[in-house]
Amino acid sequence: MKVLLTTDGSKQATTALLTASRLLRQGEHQYSLLCVAPELLPKTREQEGKEASAKIRQAYRRQITEETERLLKQAQMILRREGIEANTFIEFGSPASVIVRLAAEYDLTVVGAHDRYEQTKPGLGRIASRVVTYAPGAVLVGRELTCEKSLRVLAAVDGSLAAERAISLMSSSLDVGAAEITLMHVMETPWIKLGLDREWFDSSGATGRAGPEVQLEQELRRAADAVIDDARQQLERAGLSAKAIIEEGDPPLEILSEAESGEYDLIVIGATGASDLKHQMIGSVSTKVAEGAPCSVLIAKLAS
Repeated sequence: MKVLLTTDGSKQATTALLTASRLLRQGEHQYSLLCVAPELLPKTREQEGKEASAKIRQAYRRQITEETERLLKQAQMILRREGIEANTFIEFGSPASVIVRLAAEYDLTVVGAHDRYEQTKPGLGRIASRVVTYAPGAVLVGRELTCEKSLRVLAAVDGSLAAERAISLMSSSLDVGAAEITLMHVMETPWIKLGLDREWFDSSGATGRAGPEVQLEQELRRAADAVIDDARQQLERAGLSAKAIIEEGDPPLEILSEAESGEYDLIVIGATGASDLKHQMIGSVSTKVAEGAPCSVLIAKLAS
């Protein structure tokens, strides 16, 4: 598997590198380490045609290249201490745009949750958010691992090909042989979509609707059990075992709640890879999970 590791020298980027080195199976991947150097701001009208402008740009390129090479060497040394050898390279341009473009050439792209200018903000930084949304391949948002003994993994499954891809990627590429794996499926019941809670269904006001609603819930439960059984069988074929959780509600909220209360180290989730206006405005489940997760998130993309 080809892995693209990214760094900008920030604490979050270093954390992501360390997390990736501990999650990924050793000796089975090809690693490239990228640092993107920002271009100098466009020339002003006053600078156009002036010889001094070219000299300024050349000096900037030389200085930023030296700084970028220094950051790459530091990151390379950190990876070597973790047993990983990575080829290093520099690209110039917008970090998010460059990473998204290069991600098409790799099976997995690793990013930190924030860049050096956004370290105090919650959620995802601008670069990580764009990579999660637009990168065509799998993305690992690396946050600090908290496990003291065995790794705790929460695998969100919904019966889709993307979820199947996520389980496959986790099984084949991550060092999860001794991990505590939990499969989680969230049932999206109709009353949830209408902004109603479970109390509405159980209340006396729902009298007369019990027959159809009960049948619907039973059907949803059977479908949820089938999703869990399929995912469990997929893990068993890879020599892995897992316990299972079925919840009812809004998927990203339930997944994030379980991730926090269960003190997981990693969430594994599939994504369709859709980047249309609807997904940009509402946000996909995987993007919302990556934004709010207290731990690392592995997102396996499935091309739309």
